[in-house]
Amino acid sequence: MGSANNSSNAARKARIEEMRRAERSRERRNRALIIGASVVVVAGLVVGGVALVDSGSDSGKKDSAAAAGDNGKNVDSKSSGDSGHFTTGKDGVRTWKGTLARTHVTTKVSYPMHPPVGGNHNPVWADCNGDVYTRQLQDENAVHSLEHGAVWVTYTDKASKADVEALAAKVKQTPYSLMSPYESQSAPLILSAWGHQVTVKSAKDPEVDKFFSDFVQGPQTPEPGASCTGGVMK
Repeated sequence: MGSANNSSNAARKARIEEMRRAERSRERRNRALIIGASVVVVAGLVVGGVALVDSGSDSGKKDSAAAAGDNGKNVDSKSSGDSGHFTTGKDGVRTWKGTLARTHVTTKVSYPMHPPVGGNHNPVWADCNGDVYTRQLQDENAVHSLEHGAVWVTYTDKASKADVEALAAKVKQTPYSLMSPYESQSAPLILSAWGHQVTVKSAKDPEVDKFFSDFVQGPQTPEPGASCTGGVMK
């Protein structure tokens, strides 16, 4: 059994490392594209002065476009963009049935669940490379981490010190995970991933290992392999 677990852990680490290499390669390509696009923009600005004549009539259209989401429809920047509801499986895991929006916004977002498991979020993610925070995070940053395939462990002051310490140790050993206090949640210990959430009784609850195994870079991940570093630092 031990060798099987070691093989499974090694395979997971190899898959995560491969995703990281792919992400670094994608970032290099994106930088090259940005540089090229910047050159085009500068050239356009040089000859684009004549377009100012129409700026008054176009301003309303631009304002509408700025509030548009990924699907081109207008969205309220304070809304999560989510619709649907949770269903609970036999293992106690709640799964969101419906839509979880993914538009980047820079305002506070009103989520239909706490902690949130998806929805519109800040362009900057919370670092989730085994990061343990001692202060409550902004929901909008943590949701971006979930989009990258992280599992988010949250707790209230009603959680035992032993459980908090044990879960913190697990998070520190697990890339694509993070942990922080969250006082407004309904239970002392909750684990969240994109579209999924479970309440656990303690750090020894079997659902802890199962949830990590299922959802760290799991199939629910909207952006597998995306970075979990370089975001919001402690």
